[in-house]
Amino acid sequence: MPALLWATFLGFSGFAVLMPVAPLWAVHGGADEGGAGLVNGVLLIVTVLTQFTVPAMLRRFGWGPTLAVGLLLLGAPSLGFIASDSLVTVLALSAVRGVGFGILTVTGSAAVAELSDPRTRGKAVGAYGLAIAGPQVVLLPLGSWVAETVNFSVVFVVGALPLLGVPAALALGRVIDAFPAHDPSTETSHGASTPRAALTLLRPMILLIGVTIAGGAVLTFGPQMVRNPAIVIPALALMELMAALFRWWIGGVADRHGAERFLAPFVVLTVLGVGGMAWAVHEQSVAVLLLGAVLLGSAYGGLQNLTLVISFASVSRRHIGLASSIWNVGFDLGSGLGSVVVGAIAAGHGFPKALAVTAVFAMLTLPLALVRRRLRDGR
Repeated sequence: MPALLWATFLGFSGFAVLMPVAPLWAVHGGADEGGAGLVNGVLLIVTVLTQFTVPAMLRRFGWGPTLAVGLLLLGAPSLGFIASDSLVTVLALSAVRGVGFGILTVTGSAAVAELSDPRTRGKAVGAYGLAIAGPQVVLLPLGSWVAETVNFSVVFVVGALPLLGVPAALALGRVIDAFPAHDPSTETSHGASTPRAALTLLRPMILLIGVTIAGGAVLTFGPQMVRNPAIVIPALALMELMAALFRWWIGGVADRHGAERFLAPFVVLTVLGVGGMAWAVHEQSVAVLLLGAVLLGSAYGGLQNLTLVISFASVSRRHIGLASSIWNVGFDLGSGLGSVVVGAIAAGHGFPKALAVTAVFAMLTLPLALVRRRLRDGR
């Protein structure tokens, strides 16, 4: 776990610091808003396409080489940004980073399942989530400030931090590759079929999409929804902080009491949080905006942990890679929809109505949260 957490921390540090800065670099090179918007769009599309292929990579090349290559592809292009700020270069390097990020996300979450006891998996997922969320709390808001007030090159060097995680990735791979192979004869029929396993995983994936559409929309358009930095920066910081805390804290609680029973309350928190923020943007209420950020951040972090724990508990060991892949696709798909759909609605009807639509979608996932399934670990 220490090797996994270290590689994850470094990988997501490089990812987080460049999320707002890579589009700014394209604008620095003369790109318009549409071109800047393509930067993270290309990153996301390539990430999702790569995530589908990672289980096959793990079987073919092993854990260590796969994760090490992912970190190299995520970190090295950051140094390439220093050479050119042309849109074509920025998009090409972002595509390479997308391959690396897709490998890191699927491999990392699957490794948590391999390394943890099912009885304490929530706690392990929580620690993994903290290694992901911690860098984002600090580096997402800090990256653009350093780029514009100090120097872009400083940020690009920080963006290369994933390269330092390669030794940890290789060490992790030596441990996991030494585990005994799974024995299909010991598995029950539940989850033994890949199509059946994939169908089982759709439920937690849809629940995850419900909250990541809302979270992705707020994180993407927060500065445009409320143009006063003194208001929006604390709101976004609160949301990220609550997400980090709840993604870590809920894991131990889920281990003790079962993950299923907490799904519905967090879906309700999603609706209240994003709905409150929609009202706050319309009425320009600072207090309600901050409260909505706290509620949405709590649900954003809590449901990330719970849906990942439930995904792993729903399938057999040989489908752990599939579970990780589908969960990560759901996360990135929801985040992407939050940016694209909310942006399109806001262009015609304003951000309050766009956020209200995300609240309605989250509410539509509530029936799935209320249907309790018996998982492989019995909870």
